[in-house]
Amino acid sequence: MITIKESTFGYAKNSAKVTAFSLSNSHGVTVTLLDYGATIQSIIVPDRNGNPLDIVLGYDDIASYEKGSCFYGAVVGRYANRIGYAKFTLDGKEYRLENNTPTEPHHIHGTFAHRMFHSRVENQSIVFSYLSPDGEERFPGNLSLEVKYTLKEDNSLELFYKATTDAPTVVNLTNHCYFNLNGQDGSTILDHKVYLNCSYYTEYDPTFAQTGKIISVSNTPLDFRAEQTIGARFTDDYHQFRICTGYDHNMVIDGPEGSLKPIGTIKNEKTGIMVEAFTTEPAIQFYSGNFIQYDAAEKGKGGVRYPKNGGVCMETQHYPDSVNHPHFPSTVLRPEETYTQQTIFKFGLIENL
Repeated sequence: MITIKESTFGYAKNSAKVTAFSLSNSHGVTVTLLDYGATIQSIIVPDRNGNPLDIVLGYDDIASYEKGSCFYGAVVGRYANRIGYAKFTLDGKEYRLENNTPTEPHHIHGTFAHRMFHSRVENQSIVFSYLSPDGEERFPGNLSLEVKYTLKEDNSLELFYKATTDAPTVVNLTNHCYFNLNGQDGSTILDHKVYLNCSYYTEYDPTFAQTGKIISVSNTPLDFRAEQTIGARFTDDYHQFRICTGYDHNMVIDGPEGSLKPIGTIKNEKTGIMVEAFTTEPAIQFYSGNFIQYDAAEKGKGGVRYPKNGGVCMETQHYPDSVNHPHFPSTVLRPEETYTQQTIFKFGLIENL
């Protein structure tokens, strides 16, 4: 039986009350969500000794979420990841977006992480909704969005996204949750073991823009088809690493687009905790937290200063900059269509440790 508790998390700068929703199952898993950014604020799971650990990065107060620059646990959009040179053409019209990256000429992620969502309890789920008005961040069309979070007794957390528009637009949504299966101890994730069901990645140019090339992971540090630690090849002299200072790549998931398929696993032998991930999206952004040390809020939960590589993300998504690369899976949404996405994170213990 799933229980849901509501509490006041704090008040935003505009005096809006931010509500926390805590969903708990009978196996010791509790997920806390905020209506600010439709954010996953914490995921508490038992380690191999039955001790509860919070395995995601975040903050203890709303002021830090407002100030923070790492998108911890938030839904990002209207377009997750980068749109190259902050522009695209749709139906013959060019749209120039806000260049919101401090060191690049691109548009990234958008502002949903800093928006208040409407919320409702629906059976044993929490549904967050938001209307992104026509022209927000210079995107066309009024976009109506819902994100539904469901915790289940099998220790899985399901995220189901739905969006519609009243004019042709582009949309690419994800949740920017950072996992650290050591808990809130200020450690890195370089000792975490990862398996990825991904045979290809899409290539960056030196500005972080997509070149349009879809590259085999064979004989590269991006090959996680055989499980290895994140740190195993972290210092390899690889041209993509020189751009990203680590892992920050769009990994193409093997399997048909639109069907629920395995992404892979994250494991930590120290705590015994593992995360299995599944999605209907064609790709993930596999990110090793390379820029955490520049977070504007500085300190995370419990006053911990998260280090560079303090968390790892599997951001389920369409390819970055798809709207400027016609051979990438389309991110165009039209009024007669409905955008949907299903992503599942399942928490458990490593067997045979």
